Amino acid sequence: MALAGSYDASPNLIWYAHSLRSAGGHLGSRGPSSGFIPRIDKAGGSLVIPDGSSIKLGLLSTLISYSTRSSCLQTYYSTMSPAPEIEMEKKVVPTRDVEIEKGEVESLNLDRKDIDQAAAFLANAEQYPPLTPEAEKKLKRKIDRYMIPMLFLTATLGAVDKVAQSTAAIYGMRTDTHLVGQQYSWLGSILSLGALVGMFPSSYLLHRLPSAKYLCGCSMFWSAMTFMLAACKSWSGLMAVRFLMGAAEAIIVPGISLLIAGWYKKSEQPPRNAIVFAAASSVINGFLSWAVGHIPDSAPLAIWQYLFIMVGSISMAWSIFVFFAMPDSPMNAWFLTPEEKYHAVQRLAENQTGIVNKQWKWDQVREAMVDIKTWIIFFFNIAINIPNGGLTTFSGILISNLGFTSVQSSLLSMPTGVMSTLASFIFSTIAARWINRRCLTCIFACLIPIMGTAIVYSLPRDNIPGQMVGLYFLYTYFGPYVVGISLAQANTAGHTKKTVSYAVLYIGYAVGNLIGPQTFRASQAPAYTGGTVAMLVCYCVCIMLMAGYWCVCRIHNRRKEAAASGSVGFNEGELAEGFSDLTDWEQPSFRYIS
Repeated sequence: MALAGSYDASPNLIWYAHSLRSAGGHLGSRGPSSGFIPRIDKAGGSLVIPDGSSIKLGLLSTLISYSTRSSCLQTYYSTMSPAPEIEMEKKVVPTRDVEIEKGEVESLNLDRKDIDQAAAFLANAEQYPPLTPEAEKKLKRKIDRYMIPMLFLTATLGAVDKVAQSTAAIYGMRTDTHLVGQQYSWLGSILSLGALVGMFPSSYLLHRLPSAKYLCGCSMFWSAMTFMLAACKSWSGLMAVRFLMGAAEAIIVPGISLLIAGWYKKSEQPPRNAIVFAAASSVINGFLSWAVGHIPDSAPLAIWQYLFIMVGSISMAWSIFVFFAMPDSPMNAWFLTPEEKYHAVQRLAENQTGIVNKQWKWDQVREAMVDIKTWIIFFFNIAINIPNGGLTTFSGILISNLGFTSVQSSLLSMPTGVMSTLASFIFSTIAARWINRRCLTCIFACLIPIMGTAIVYSLPRDNIPGQMVGLYFLYTYFGPYVVGISLAQANTAGHTKKTVSYAVLYIGYAVGNLIGPQTFRASQAPAYTGGTVAMLVCYCVCIMLMAGYWCVCRIHNRRKEAAASGSVGFNEGELAEGFSDLTDWEQPSFRYIS
């Protein structure tokens, strides 16, 4: 039996714990010593027996349900003669049944849908010694060594597929496919329309199916769509393929966010988000664009067609590999030993957000939809991604309009990805180390792209060095975006609620990217004044929304602290709450990161 935490291992206590697990709380015999009458220590939240042994009720609740704890113990005592009177604390935490894997304790009459799979995994696992700080660091490094590269390349290649259009535009795609007016802008927006249509069906499938496998399956589909872009000869064909690509790519951010939340503690998530969601796609796309720029004009296909073929080939090959290599959670990680799996799961209990539960729960859907925090981050995602949509679609054109050739523009677009990556990594690291100051970090991060927007808007167009510096500063918008993702990961519990919340947030991402290209009007080229003003306004809106999010979290935390005053509860990090698939609203000890 794998019990976490410290307790006095007396024969009576060990017998009691093992017997309770085996019989589901319905014991019909006395313990190994006479007079075995436990009592409840309300102040300590422990079960105490006459020989002085005790065990935290939170540990027992991983084996029996919260709602039936009192009845199970009373049933056990009623089989003894005489039956003692046991005074129990009626309501310690919100009721939620906890179940062990089928076949392990068949006599437990509990509901599988109400338990995170991590609790069942730990209940069935062999007991191991506690994890030392040095061993935990070693375990984290091992997880990083395998998971981060797989998540990083999956996210990056998905982004390369999207941003390749920007480079294709400067290699003749607009001329060859006869694009006029705002048609090119709509090629950027249609991707987000596809994401809006595909988001909720994809989120449901992500919840019901193995998350890593579904993510990689979608990656194969959008890679195939990239191939098909090379065959398009008209605006209608490009629009159809880009729509399907958007529907498949909608799951990138929610899927990877869900995986990171299931592998790392809250404090470890921001820097991993920064690495995984790093904007390296611009660097890779810039290099590939530079490479195809050397293809001779005598080649049978246009240069932009070779670009899509090359990007699609690399993305498809990687998707097939990672489909078989990427595990869904620590519980089925092929690169971890049984002991490492046990510790990798157990250490995440303090998150109180769970790891995996495949039961779709409509009460958690409703809670996600009425939670004001969900909608603040939703509007934040719209505001921060309006600049993203415009810059992603028009980055190559913006640079070439400053007087550079196609090959030069490809090379000069590479630092945009470097700036985005540096901003996300620096501000995510600050958010992780500056405890409970993520909203403030996000506000500070918004100031840099505001400065870049002011430079681009105020300097004359013939000041090429100044324009390039301002343009590169614009791409630091990725810093506040990644910090915003970490807030949603840290402050959302309950597997269904997380899935729905991430879907809503991605819809905000898609809406922002849909609007963004439309702020760059063809009639305003090459200055694109409307797009510049829109970016400035959006960053200011982001600052106000983050201030509002901070206020909401502070209010919720104070209410929880007031409600918990003077009552018996479970300490943060106990297995019971950590893996019970309760939402953040349902857990009295849950505290929001602000």
